[in-house]
Amino acid sequence: MYYGNIKNCDVADGLGVRVSLFVSGCRNHCKGCFNEQTWDFRYGDLYTKEVEDYIIDLLKPDYIDGFTLLGGEPFEEENQETVCNLLKRIKKTYPAKSVWCYTGYILDQDILPKDGRKHTKFTDEILSYIDVLVDGPFIESKKNLMLEYRGSENQRLIDLPSTLKEKRIIPYIVKQTSMD
Repeated sequence: MYYGNIKNCDVADGLGVRVSLFVSGCRNHCKGCFNEQTWDFRYGDLYTKEVEDYIIDLLKPDYIDGFTLLGGEPFEEENQETVCNLLKRIKKTYPAKSVWCYTGYILDQDILPKDGRKHTKFTDEILSYIDVLVDGPFIESKKNLMLEYRGSENQRLIDLPSTLKEKRIIPYIVKQTSMD
């Protein structure tokens, strides 16, 4: 797997201060995509054990609230094994830190069903490590700059643990802090 960028203090892609990994490779090719260069599966740098160790180290400070995975597309088949191993290590090392993931695929159509077009032998385990999933393709005609943590009105913020437990989509409600 390749990756395009690692942000060590991201406040745009999830609640709080986060470490974010932008994986490479995406077949969605959404018109108006903010990160078009990551469509190429070989864009950026090769993901290695040293890169993973670096991410784990970046997550260590108490002021880091969690990890965000986006791209490119984390749920492309070529990325899922590496993504699974990374998320497993993050949850084992930092169980209290939240994991957010952005995907252009739709959870209940493409990812979750065993016959979904992006379901692999790693998918269920990946989903078990994610706290908030932002799903759906970016649709330029539905772009809305007033939305929190997503770019277009069709995209959903999903409370993934509750969704998996209840077997229905449970929206994630952004909790306001006392500073808001």
